[in-house]
Amino acid sequence: MYVCLCRGVTDHDIRRAVLDGAQTIRAVRSATNAMTQCGKCACLTKSIIDETLSENADKQRKIFYEVA
Repeated sequence: MYVCLCRGVTDHDIRRAVLDGAQTIRAVRSATNAMTQCGKCACLTKSIIDETLSENADKQRKIFYEVA
């Protein structure tokens, strides 16, 4: 789904940026150009960042406990 209509940034673009290491709004903005024009997408972008970080942390914990 498109999150930033001004720049054509999708939720997949944001998730990919987070998984590639962009873990803050500023880093995601730099990586995707989202939130660089009108800013209306900032709340949804923040939600996607938080959700992706949480999901990734859960996966990492699961892998750690399965290996240990």
